[in-house]
Parts: sequence; structure tokens; C-alpha cells
Amino acid sequence: MSDSSVSRVHLTEVVLRDGHQSLIATRLRTDDMLPVCESLDAIGFHALEMWGGATFDACVRFLKEDPWARLKALKAAMPKTPLQMLLRGQNLVGYRHHADDVVERFVTRAAEGGIDIFRVFDALNDLRNLEAAIAAVKANGKHAQGALCYTVSPVHTLDMYVADARRLVAMGADSIAIKDMAGLLTPYTTFELVSALVDAVAVPVHLHTHATSGLASQCHLKAVEAGCRHLDTCNSAFAGGTSHPASEVMVAAFKGTPYDTGLDLETIASVGDRLREVRKKYAAFESEYTREDVSVQLSQVPGGMMSNLANQLKEQNALSRMREVFDEIPRVRAELGYPPLVTPTSQIVGTQAVMNVLTGERYKAITNEVKRYLLGGYGQPPAPVDEGIHRLAIGDQPVEDGRPADRLAPEMPHCTAEIGDLAECEEDVLTFAMFPDIARDFLRARRDGTLSPEPLLESRDSGRPATEGTPTEFVIDVHGESYEVQITGVGRDSGGKRQVYLTLDGMPEAVVFEPRDNYLATKAPERARATSTGHVTTAMPGTIVDVLVAVGDSVEAGQTVLISEAMKMETEVHARERGRIAAVHVARGDRVMPGEVLIEIEADD
Repeated sequence: MSDSSVSRVHLTEVVLRDGHQSLIATRLRTDDMLPVCESLDAIGFHALEMWGGATFDACVRFLKEDPWARLKALKAAMPKTPLQMLLRGQNLVGYRHHADDVVERFVTRAAEGGIDIFRVFDALNDLRNLEAAIAAVKANGKHAQGALCYTVSPVHTLDMYVADARRLVAMGADSIAIKDMAGLLTPYTTFELVSALVDAVAVPVHLHTHATSGLASQCHLKAVEAGCRHLDTCNSAFAGGTSHPASEVMVAAFKGTPYDTGLDLETIASVGDRLREVRKKYAAFESEYTREDVSVQLSQVPGGMMSNLANQLKEQNALSRMREVFDEIPRVRAELGYPPLVTPTSQIVGTQAVMNVLTGERYKAITNEVKRYLLGGYGQPPAPVDEGIHRLAIGDQPVEDGRPADRLAPEMPHCTAEIGDLAECEEDVLTFAMFPDIARDFLRARRDGTLSPEPLLESRDSGRPATEGTPTEFVIDVHGESYEVQITGVGRDSGGKRQVYLTLDGMPEAVVFEPRDNYLATKAPERARATSTGHVTTAMPGTIVDVLVAVGDSVEAGQTVLISEAMKMETEVHARERGRIAAVHVARGDRVMPGEVLIEIEADD
């Protein structure tokens, strides 16, 4: 009850993490953050969330920034306000569980780098997966905030959330956060939940809810009435839609009341004016699917997941099928035992839903992550899994029921040896532990001085790249018809645009293309089309992660011969008949498309 005895409402500003993660696919660069840091630091927020979540991955994968360098730079620029990060429990900032030694070293280095508050959650609300992280935070003398992932299902009840909150406090949590990543809370449900938690625990209760459904500001008001004194908000430049209620709005709402935040509205608004100009540079990552939409109450898709799904479907040239994916997600979620949709389960469920839609046959292809989930690799699902899907995915393999990390051997010695001289410090080793393949490429490019972030577009209208690189995807209007076209650098530059030659209606025409996306041009090799059961192909566009066979090898029907990756999820590609490998047409790192012959198998006589 100590939280409700203080009238003032405290705001945690999330613009440097969840704001841009929710609206522009986590693409905001450190150089665009630093100019507003001094002003943010002077405002008097309870905390500034600026690290963790998807920012770590995006820094290395897309922005070609060292996330540890970002942390230190922002700490130096904002020394007065506590800095907060989002930590995925045993997953840390990645998509799989890590051994306890990695968790301990990661938390220690993050604390040394400047993180003061660690918001720790588990995607399944399996609190066993928070034990090591909370213990490490406490060992470093920092604030451990235990987060409850809020979702709606037959098994997610008020009693369950209260019991979990009490368990988190018993584990050492200094505060409790309601993490409503999809914006599923409604105002009166919020009042009921917050009231129960405030009565149940003697630590502060925080509310983190997205504006996706349009109800978040109302949820904030009801939460405060119920005794919550800590709200997550986002500067108006990156607020609303699938992000959060605007900081300015909540400051104004409570001004002159017993809950007055004490923050200066004019100063916050001035930061927003500057960030709105910055946001224009990231127009390529804007999406119509990040607007407010009450249908989230049906699809249950979180804001960050929406923007990333939209971006990923662009890569598959299938953005028009987003609504089908939204309809499929609740079905997959129910079949997998109602996991809350938050990283990594949002990626697990979302990617499987995409594959179900794009392949035209539900569960024709099943990602390795779904299989790992069903085997107990992420913890205990909240509800029983559909028996048919369980049997289809993993057959009779035994399911582990203990804490997943108990089965993991220490990883730091192996990671240190594996990355070798490319690692200049322990932080580099930890980056490699999170994302081995992209970290190796990143560290090698850093050593060689060849780091190059993906290009930006100054605006949708200008078409002028802010960095070097030729876009590959275009939308054009010719003779009143719209065309989506991919090119591989053919033609010439014309005033910052790209001029290529097409034949339309039987007549050659020069057409100037406006870039729609910002992926660098790559010329894929031409491959034959699969026509027989001996031709191994893939059901989804993707990248080859591993080739498991060589010419001359014997294989059985159903044997895994390739691993491909699409949308950060790995999928096994199987042989459809028994025989001998006659040809392999792909290598690790190759882009592949459905229907292409990737491997040829000669059937046994």
C-alpha cells in the first residue's frame, strides 16, 4: 500500500526505446537521440527507458551500431535521470534462453554501463525464468522491477496475476509492472487489476500500456484512481497509435490535481518539436498498421509486433496479406496454449501465422522455435497445447518440465573462444552470445572499418537516399495502373531517382521509379523451378542459415537437409524422398524463394 499513499504521479519516458520500437521498427539511431538528451534529462522523469527490448538487435543488425556504446553515450548525456532497460528474463535481449553465467555477466555489464532500473519479464509469465536475472540485478545493487505480461485468455485470471506479483516480490522485486504490450486493457479492468495488486503487494505498481486500442489514456486515469502512481508515457513525437499515451497529455491531465506530476509541459513539448523533425528521416519505416485500431482487442497483436510484422511482410512482398495474418494470429496463439504476445513468443506466434498464410496450408512448415517452445525450451505454456499441433510438430519427443536454463551448460567460455580476436572486450562476447551470426559480421566489419548502416529515405516524397545504396522495391503508376517492381541496379540515376526501362503494353518506355523501401540491391542467382519430389525447395522466402548435406550423401525421406531463416525464425527444410544428393545449389547466406530447386536428390532404385 506504500505506493498509493503518495499522491504525485511519476512518469517513465519511453521515447528512446518503446516509442520508436512501436512506430518505426526500432530504427532510431543514437546520433538522432543525443541532441535531445540534455533536455530529457532536465525534465525530471522518474526514469528514461532507452535500452533493451528490440533495440539491441536493431543496433547490430540494421544500424551497425554497438549497443553497449549507445548505453554509455546516453548515460553520459543523461547523468541525472535513472536509466531503464527492458530485459527478457533468461532470454536477455535475444530470442532464446541463455545459461546463467551469460545472464549474470550481461546484467553486470549493463549495470556498469549505466542501467539503474531493470524491468524483467518472461514471455510466458513462467517466473522461474526470472530468478537468475532478478538475483543478478540485486547483486549489482540496482532496482529489479518484475513485470507481469498482461493478456486475455481463459487461463489469465485476476487471481493468477495477484499470485504472480506476490511471488515476484518474494523473489526480490523492488516494484511490479503491469506490461500490457498489446493494449488489451480496458479502463474498468485496469481499475480492478491495479486495485488488487496495490492491495496485495507493498511495493510500487507501475502501468505500461500501449495506445493501440485508443483506451490507454483512460486506463491511466483509472489506474491512478486505483492507487497506481507510476505510468509509462512517450513524448508526443512518437506517441499514440501502437506506441503509448503522450507524456504531454498525461502531464496536462493531472496538472492542478493531487496527482500533479510536477513536470513542465512546455519543456516536454519543445523536445517533441525537435523529435518530430527527426522522425521525418525514418519515413520508410512508417506503416499504416501502427495507427490506433480497436480491433487489437481481437487480433491481440502488440504495437512493436505490428510495425515489425509490416516491415517483414514487405520483405516477403506480401504486405497486402497483413489482415489475413492478423486473423490467423489468435488461432495460432490458442493452439499453442495462449502465450502472451511479447518477445520472443510474439515472434514465434507471428512468424508461424505468417507461414500458415503465405504457404497456403496451415503448419505445412513449422519453425524450429515453435518446436523448441513445444518441447519446453521456453518454459511452461499457460494452457495445454492443441494435441494435433503438438503431435504434428514434435511427435512423441519428451517435453521438459523443469526450468529451461537448468539444462544449459555455461556459455561464456565457449563464446569467448569462438569469437576470438574479433572481441575487444567482454561486451563484444555478450553481443556474440545474443546473436552469433550477425554479431560476427558486425565485429568483423568494425575491425575492417566497413560498417555501413542501412540507408534511410529523407521522406516518402523526396525519394532521396540519406545514405548510399540503391533501393530495390518500387511502386509505380503507369497508364493509371500501379505496379510493384524489384530491380537490381539496371538503368541510371536521374536526379536522385532511378530510371529503368520496361516494356508495357508492347512498347518500351523509360520509367522513373520512386523508392518505396530501403533495402540494398542484391542480384539473386537464377535457379530452376522444382518439378519433382527429388527437388528440395522452401515454402517461404528466406536466407539459408545452414546446409546439412553434401553431394554424394545418402538421405532419408523427411530428413532435414537445410535450415532457412525468415523473419528472424529458423525453419527446417526436408527431403521429400530417400536417395543420394546429386547437387546442392545453395550456400550459407544465400537468399532463396519458394519453388526454387535448392538441392537435387536422385531416388534410390
